[in-house]
Amino acid sequence: MDKFRYPSCFGVGMSKLNVLNVKDPSIRTLHFTWFAFFLTFVLWFSHAPLGSVLKEAFALSTAQWKALLILNVALTIPARVIIGMLVDKVGPRKTYSSLLVISGVLCALFASAQTYEQLAMARFAMGFVGAGFVIGIRMVGEWFPARQVGLAEGIYGGWGNFGSAAAAMLMPTLALTFGGENGWRIALYMISVIASVYGVFYYFLVRDTPEGATYFKPKKAGGIEVSNRRDFFFLIIMTIPMYAALAVLAWKLSPSGVSLLSQNVTYILYGFLACLFVFQVSQIYKVNKEMLKKGGVDEMFRYKFKQVAILDLNYFVTFGSELAVVSMLPLFFMETFELSGWQAGLLASGFAFMNLLARPAGGLISDRFGRRKSMLIFMVGLAAGYLLMSQISSGWLLPAAVAATMFCSFFVQSGEGAVFAMVPLVQRRMTGQIAGMAGAYGNVGAVTFLTVFSFVDASTFFMVIAASSAIGFVATLFLDEPAGHVAEVMPDGSVELIDVT
Repeated sequence: MDKFRYPSCFGVGMSKLNVLNVKDPSIRTLHFTWFAFFLTFVLWFSHAPLGSVLKEAFALSTAQWKALLILNVALTIPARVIIGMLVDKVGPRKTYSSLLVISGVLCALFASAQTYEQLAMARFAMGFVGAGFVIGIRMVGEWFPARQVGLAEGIYGGWGNFGSAAAAMLMPTLALTFGGENGWRIALYMISVIASVYGVFYYFLVRDTPEGATYFKPKKAGGIEVSNRRDFFFLIIMTIPMYAALAVLAWKLSPSGVSLLSQNVTYILYGFLACLFVFQVSQIYKVNKEMLKKGGVDEMFRYKFKQVAILDLNYFVTFGSELAVVSMLPLFFMETFELSGWQAGLLASGFAFMNLLARPAGGLISDRFGRRKSMLIFMVGLAAGYLLMSQISSGWLLPAAVAATMFCSFFVQSGEGAVFAMVPLVQRRMTGQIAGMAGAYGNVGAVTFLTVFSFVDASTFFMVIAASSAIGFVATLFLDEPAGHVAEVMPDGSVELIDVT
């Protein structure tokens, strides 16, 4: 077995990544892919900045508007798992192209809605676009070596995540530009067309792997492969919180929450989720049945599922808290400092703006100083940042409050970058599924923290998140630094070793 060597088409030095060198195929692929992710986030968050227009156009109550916000993230949890499986099976090029085209159509349906029910259904379906992030993780992981993958994934995630901030600035501007009662519809149609057209272009602009490299696929589809019996049960336990979060979302939409669903429908959803969980467990068993009979897989093909679980928990804390804070921060600034909605939204957007710098920085620091050490530092910084934010009050100077927010967001998003700096190094052929599970845990975190926020004030909310960083910190103490190689089976049956250091 020869050690795997990256093809010469990478063209980037092992210690330096020049994002301006667009002649390099890997750099071009990175730019094409982060822009695809950027468009998915523009689509996914296109409704939020149009909230006041939509509430007026459809005479929505506050409860109905909050229900739309919940519906927007509901489907993302299972979608990230499903998309993760799909990208490992058919490749990121086909998956991203298809997702962009379909998402453009779904956004156009949202723009065409004439009733609240149609708005709600379209918004629920739009939750699927939130899974786009997972696809690029596999794509970028295929094109960059281990020593650069953290920075490359950070650029992909950070610049793509900026799509939410871009939507906040772009959508109201487009709606006002076209004017009239249908200005918001035209704005949504425009980004729908752009996303769908780019989806077609993306198919012809990129490859799944560098020329000469092999795209490794899972042996079986339907669930994550594990290496031993203990990890099999560990995987099942780690699956439970995803369904619990979906049950919480159903509860929020029930008469106990915003009353969008009747109690009987809510009970039906609970039953459906229980059946879906049983089905997923059966699929996990089906994929790992041969391994369970043998008592494990061959030594060279083993990996520790605890690595995946630790990354899941860290993304629960980092991205979960980001989604939750971005949802409540504008109103927090508006009420604390008596600002207008426009001013508060602009200042609060700084939390999302930090993605441009913090995610790449987190990936770079992870590349340079080690995956485990970097994550421990980011968790401590995250706790300090949220504790600082918990002290913000009307007695603070506004610039100081904004600075505290930016300080906190740097550690939050650097932590996100560090998580996905390691995801492609766990098991290459299952990168999509591992990224999908970690991404789903980010949404589980958002549901958890937003549920907490519905019962406490903002100061307590920030302190709860700060305390939750202890989960990530303690878990990271058990994280193994990637070292050596992982083995993958080639299509002809031979074995290749892939460097993960």
